[in-house]
Amino acid sequence: MTASAPETAGKPARGFRIDLKTAGPLLALALLVLLGITLNENFFTYNNLTNVLARSSFIGIIAIGATFVITAGGLDLSVGSMAAVIAGVMIMVMNWLIPSLGIGWSVVLAGMLAGILLGGVAGVFNGMMITRGRIEAFIVTLGTMGIFRSLVTFLANGGTLSLNFQVADVYRPVYYDGLLGVPYPIIVFAVVAIAGEIVMRRTTFGRHCAAIGSNEQVARYSSINVDNVRLLTYILQGVLVGVAVLLYVPRLGSASSTTGVLWELEAIAGVIIGGTMLKGGHGRVWGTVVGVVILGLIGNILNLQSLISPYLNGAFQGVIIILAVLLQRGRRNG
Repeated sequence: MTASAPETAGKPARGFRIDLKTAGPLLALALLVLLGITLNENFFTYNNLTNVLARSSFIGIIAIGATFVITAGGLDLSVGSMAAVIAGVMIMVMNWLIPSLGIGWSVVLAGMLAGILLGGVAGVFNGMMITRGRIEAFIVTLGTMGIFRSLVTFLANGGTLSLNFQVADVYRPVYYDGLLGVPYPIIVFAVVAIAGEIVMRRTTFGRHCAAIGSNEQVARYSSINVDNVRLLTYILQGVLVGVAVLLYVPRLGSASSTTGVLWELEAIAGVIIGGTMLKGGHGRVWGTVVGVVILGLIGNILNLQSLISPYLNGAFQGVIIILAVLLQRGRRNG
């Protein structure tokens, strides 16, 4: 009797396979860390890595908000300018309240509250124009980008808004101090990232964002309130911009027309590198975190090695966005 061939002979062998779509950002991060260690002995030091992560926390928090906006099929180009005007208003509010509240945490907390509220109001404005005004997100946020940038320039009278130096001393620990050796910006970034991942993966709101980004009409037929969900994504984006600015203001204690320049580019780059589809329908908060860290490490390595001028960082990030979108398109076509 002739031995029969195994039933699985005609089927492709099932072996260990790495899903590059999912693991790609993590592999890129690992390779980047190895490259940094190889190129410079100062790269993999505690001070350097915490400095990179603390600086990346502002963009990371904003990018988490952008992940929800983009997943739901939207876009927000105004976040950098929004951050600038929030920083300016925070400084003005704190300086203005000094005579009545004195020097202390009461003034700082009032400034923080003003920043969060202003971020939420800016998000409501963007969201209402898009969902109720029926204007394309690109047009609305391009317009508000110019409005916010002009407002902070007007408030600063073309110069710089500076926080009272005594209040700045009180506020300074928010950026420069930490818990168990971990700077507060990194801790806040981590908390926002964990909460964002849970909301994206485990809540109805996160699922509705993905459904709307995948097919808005089908989402409407499924009784999803598309306008309200999309409005909430812009409000969330605005609030998270406010949170990022709360951590940014104590770093420099000032705001000007150049504050937050290209932050929208960095945030979108981090989102796309992390695997979120630019056209919506699929978002990964953890991927966004990895993408933002990758951008921060790339800039850090280039600066440590003096490979390119820091003035070309924006161009470098633009190239990364184009390549990331091309790779996404290639995966879809494949």
